[in-house]
Amino acid sequence: MSGNAMEWFGTAPRRVLAGVALLCVGMLAFGLYLQHVVGLEPCPMCIVQRYALVLVALVALVAAVMRSRGAHMGGGLLIMLFAGFGAFVAARQSWLQWYPPEIASCGRDFYGMIETFPLKRAIPMIFRGSGDCTKIDWTFLGASIANWSFVWFVIFFVVGALVFVHQWKRPVRRVASAPVAA
Repeated sequence: MSGNAMEWFGTAPRRVLAGVALLCVGMLAFGLYLQHVVGLEPCPMCIVQRYALVLVALVALVAAVMRSRGAHMGGGLLIMLFAGFGAFVAARQSWLQWYPPEIASCGRDFYGMIETFPLKRAIPMIFRGSGDCTKIDWTFLGASIANWSFVWFVIFFVVGALVFVHQWKRPVRRVASAPVAA
């Protein structure tokens, strides 16, 4: 492998995708640490971001396991889709944190909604912003969890795009067939 990191997207996409999956798992583990050890309760938007992160991790892992160029290109596209969705939710939550609404009605947490309402009513409720989503419980280098989530989703989006583009540009290796005996 040469020193140029950009070549990895074309020559070692499986390693890049495995790295994305590992980073996602690490971020999910840190979120669970903040929830269960530190005691921070996730808001509905945080839960949706976790779902997006799980989808990015699963797609990256499946694409990393497969050897085909098409799987890497499809994985790159799906990572872009799910990371773009996660970035949108994280950006919306960041905006709510910077400009909180005057009336913040939180509503129930995810588990309370699932226990109280049928699933077909609870799922749409998860996607609604709430008062909890405006609360900043934890910061690192001046940025909230939602801010960092946005940054990482954008990074995953760019990585997915680079994997897709480099695989698209990579020449297809043709296997020469043996002459057919008559």
